Amino acid sequence: MQIYEIIILAIGLSMDAFAVSVCKGLSLGKIKPSHCVKAGAWFGGFQGLMPLIGYLLAAVFAGFIDQYDHWVAFALLFLIGANMIREVFSKDEDKQDAAMDIKTMLLLAIATSIDALAVGVTFAFLDVNIILAILIIGVTTFIFSAVGIKIGSLFGTKYKSKAELAGGIILILIGTKILLEGLSVIGG
Repeated sequence: MQIYEIIILAIGLSMDAFAVSVCKGLSLGKIKPSHCVKAGAWFGGFQGLMPLIGYLLAAVFAGFIDQYDHWVAFALLFLIGANMIREVFSKDEDKQDAAMDIKTMLLLAIATSIDALAVGVTFAFLDVNIILAILIIGVTTFIFSAVGIKIGSLFGTKYKSKAELAGGIILILIGTKILLEGLSVIGG
């Protein structure tokens, strides 16, 4: 996987955390720099940690399904992306409150990084520098989350669904590229 692909993947993965940060920024009203840092640290930290966990868990099985790895990567990324897109059109309204305590942030960080765990599983089947990948994913999510808090305090939920939609589309496109490369339809 090329570095530009990891960056694009990181942007796609960070969209859930960005959307939650926008909502959190809206609910906070007047924000402080510490709000941006706290959101960035929680979301960026978990987005970086979860791919590592997925990678380590799946690395054990990578050799067994090597000939199907592109299908596994495609399926996981497609499902994650499709779920993000489905959530955009869901009638369920996410209620947000201003709480940024440990329990609230831990639950939000886990909820927004489950897809990163699945991406980590796909990394075990691909040629990926896992340390570089988790650093890029963590830093990208930190930045998007911190900026999301600020945007939320300024603009509200106007961009939440657009960010989730873009993230879902990006993940599906990356999954499709991996599948086509695995099937030798396009060069890798």
